[in-house]
Parts: sequence; C-alpha cells; structure tokens
Amino acid sequence: MANALANLSGIIIPALIFYIVAYGIVNGNNVYEDFIKGAADGLKTVVQIMPTLIGLMMGVGILRASGLLDFLGKAAGRLTEGFGIPADLVPLIFVKLFSSSAATGLVLDLFKNYGTDSRIGLITSIMMSCTETCFYTMSVYFLAAKVTKTRYTLAGALIATAAGIAMSVVLAGVMLAGG
Repeated sequence: MANALANLSGIIIPALIFYIVAYGIVNGNNVYEDFIKGAADGLKTVVQIMPTLIGLMMGVGILRASGLLDFLGKAAGRLTEGFGIPADLVPLIFVKLFSSSAATGLVLDLFKNYGTDSRIGLITSIMMSCTETCFYTMSVYFLAAKVTKTRYTLAGALIATAAGIAMSVVLAGVMLAGG
C-alpha cells in the first residue's frame, strides 16, 4: 500500500501540469505566453513584498539575539504551564506569528535540546504544521493584493492559531500516552 502511494504521489504533479497545459491548448490559449506573463507578474510581486520580508526577518532576528524572546518565554511560561504549554515553547509561538523561517531556527534548537520524540518535540512538530504566520501573511499578501480593509482577519487568525496550539498539546499528549 505504501509503495502504491509513493508511486501515485510521483505521478500527481506531472499529471496536473500536463492537464493544465492540455486544457490551455484545447481552449486556444498561448500557454507559453501566459506562463511568461504569470512569471513576470510573480517577479513584480516579489519585488513589492521584499521590504516587508526583510523587515520581519530583521525584527525577529533582533528580538532573538537580544534575549527578549527568552525573557518573554520565562515570564509568560508561568501562565502557559497551567494550560500544558511548556515555557520553552512561548518564544516559538511568538516568533511563528511573524516568520516561519525564524521559527524553524527555534524548532531546531528545541529538537537539539529535548529531542524530536519528547513532549516538547512532539508539540513543536504538530504546532508548526497547524499554525500560521498571521502577521507575515497579512502584511505580505494583503500588501500584494492591495487589501486595505482587513476587518476580522487578525482576530480570526489569532483564534485559529490558539486552536492549533491547543490541539498540538492535546495530540502530543495522546501520542505519548500511546492512544
């Protein structure tokens, strides 16, 4: 069964690309010209969002290097421990809201210190998969799409992130209990 899934996954992407190209040709589109136009638009978007990306990455790097993240983790850890969230995960939760790549650096540190199969390692793995970089996503994608009225986006994103964190703790507990 696993071998069949591996073979299927190796076929899906080329089949999807072939389908898109064939669909464009059947509908009389100049597929190559459309591809080039899309690539040019993508490059323009990258240039537009680059300052935001650099600012976010620098800000997170400064917070991490200054020790403020560790300080916040210890301070907030007193509250989060009651909910089953170890204090060592607080900096990761905070950083993940802004930058997934900076959070990956913290993840590697947690894995090195606690191991991947530890409670902290399991919570970390699950949390990285089910939470979003809310502020990054809002700033970059809304800037690129020129969205100015975000209404309840931030509140919804933070609630979804909190739910993802809570489920990470629950699922890691279930996994460790052998359930």
